[in-house]
Amino acid sequence: MDTFLSEGEIMPRVNARASCGRDFHCCPDISIAIETACRAGYDFVCLPLVNPRFKREFMSGPAKDRKCALTRSDMCLSSQDWNSLVVGKTSPWFQLDSKHYHTRKNSELALKEELTWSAHLGLPAVLMPLRSRNCVNLAQCISEQVTTSYYQQQYWIQVPLVSPADMCDPVIEGMDTDMVDDKYEDTWAWWNLFRSLCDSNKRLGVALELTADLPSNEVMERWLSEPVKAVIVSTSLFLTNHKGYPVLARPHQAFIKQMFKLEAQVIITGQDRHPEKTIRAYQQYIDHLWQTQDPLDTVSQFAKGYEDFLQSPLQPLMDNLESQTYEIFEKDPIKYSQYQKAVYEALKDRVPLEKRDEQDVVIMVVGAGRGPLVRASLAAAQEIGVRIRKLYAVEKNPNAVITLENMKDEEWGDLVEVISCDMREWEAPEKTDILVSELLGSFGDNELSPECLDGAQRYLKEDGISIPEKYTSYLAPVMSSKLYNEVRASKAERGKPPEAPFEMPYVVRLHNCANLDKPQPVFTFVHPNKDVVIDNCRFKSLEFNVSHDAIVHGFAGYFDSNLYKDVTLSIVPDTHSPGMFSWFPIFFPIRVPIMMSKNSTVTVDIWRRCTPKNVWYEWAFRCGGQVSPIHNPKGRSYTIGL
Repeated sequence: MDTFLSEGEIMPRVNARASCGRDFHCCPDISIAIETACRAGYDFVCLPLVNPRFKREFMSGPAKDRKCALTRSDMCLSSQDWNSLVVGKTSPWFQLDSKHYHTRKNSELALKEELTWSAHLGLPAVLMPLRSRNCVNLAQCISEQVTTSYYQQQYWIQVPLVSPADMCDPVIEGMDTDMVDDKYEDTWAWWNLFRSLCDSNKRLGVALELTADLPSNEVMERWLSEPVKAVIVSTSLFLTNHKGYPVLARPHQAFIKQMFKLEAQVIITGQDRHPEKTIRAYQQYIDHLWQTQDPLDTVSQFAKGYEDFLQSPLQPLMDNLESQTYEIFEKDPIKYSQYQKAVYEALKDRVPLEKRDEQDVVIMVVGAGRGPLVRASLAAAQEIGVRIRKLYAVEKNPNAVITLENMKDEEWGDLVEVISCDMREWEAPEKTDILVSELLGSFGDNELSPECLDGAQRYLKEDGISIPEKYTSYLAPVMSSKLYNEVRASKAERGKPPEAPFEMPYVVRLHNCANLDKPQPVFTFVHPNKDVVIDNCRFKSLEFNVSHDAIVHGFAGYFDSNLYKDVTLSIVPDTHSPGMFSWFPIFFPIRVPIMMSKNSTVTVDIWRRCTPKNVWYEWAFRCGGQVSPIHNPKGRSYTIGL
């Protein structure tokens, strides 16, 4: 019950069409360029900040003391047009990582000059190319700029999907895939080095340059975890269909549609290769790809606008939930139908067909909320034809009890008895055949279902049935600079250590991220718990293999549950209950991200710690020689109240 979306906190973004820009390598008249692009359906233009041939000499040379304007006047457009229609491009001749001092210094000073001008214009973004792994000095200059600039401008780093050198080197047919990956230079590594040197600043984005050759799917999927702001598509990549219109090959189409999920914009670059259809045809085709995306599934529709939004997990045992929260959970089309199936199967086993005229049952719904499990249980009994002698609805939230009492008066009658009490403290007048609860969190046990059901299982008959009867948590490593930056930007609460934001889990609709390995099971709880001494503390070490170079920013947590026999609920990606949206994954962050090389292993150690008052998790990571400190020791930053 960990999905909690409060209306008004975020307004979902719904775009009716693709955002598409037109790139100009040279622009004699900016007004004409913008007018031409807008008439062709483009939303913005990419223009050189300075004439690409205008090299400046700051150190020495005949042009050192030349007196002339750097570029066109800012008065050729209104401020609003500069702010909304133009992405600036830095000069192509910059060599900030040259071994030659004069070349390097000249490029540094010229770049600073252009970035200062772009900030003066109020441009929303500046586009600059990343040509190789040799980018340390460029990173230093940009890091200094984002640190000191008062204007919150975006910097789009243009990175090719495949390096130009690799595109010139053909792959031998039949060559082993691993050999190909080893042979090719990974352009993601260029970007990773650059953004790491810039401390993963959130003002840095990626402009992915689509190439004729594409890397493997595993390599491309890593870009789903990066802040991709735009995809640059050359007109040379377009084919011509039988009607004479420009189209892209299917692999290119699929990749662009993946980038649309990140709300990436598309930039068309290069000369018009279909003049009989005009440059507008390229924009129309990109818009066609946007319109023909697969429709959103139920979960994605529900979560639209809340992707990658960090939320503190609910604590319904310690806090009383509000009416709006109950209402959101009750809209789930899958969860309660599965509960009804589980109760149906339990009643079928509990009362044989030949005894249904003479035998009745007692059901207890603990943590009844506003009554959806009560309705599901009554519907299951009516469907199978088993008589319920009494159904006890136990709820500690006095506000929800008011709703339950009204439902009893208006619908259920004396068949249901409403109990306003904590399930662990109530003294039941009789034992129950079936104990039904809905206490699961995104990590299975994080809303303290084990503690609650261990306290309530004394109500069960010796052969009674608990629904759910078992649940298991899962973990998987994920890469997401977006989530890392979101956690880093969070402020520690008063009285908590500075690292507190990295020492608590978050419920989040994972979106701008990449899974690096399959989820593995962590903790399993079974009910009723037959242990002589019940101890819900746990410890587990898990090893994960990462197939390509990557950064681990944290671990995603999931759960699955056996409600009864083969009736299940799951948010594990491979077995996710179709259409169920009551739970988003949980995210355990890492204070210092772990750099992983291809085919390396990362180990996560996780503890579930318990005291009579609190439950909390502690976690640590090991990879080669890297060892993280234990996060959240003694629950100093985050606990779940009992």
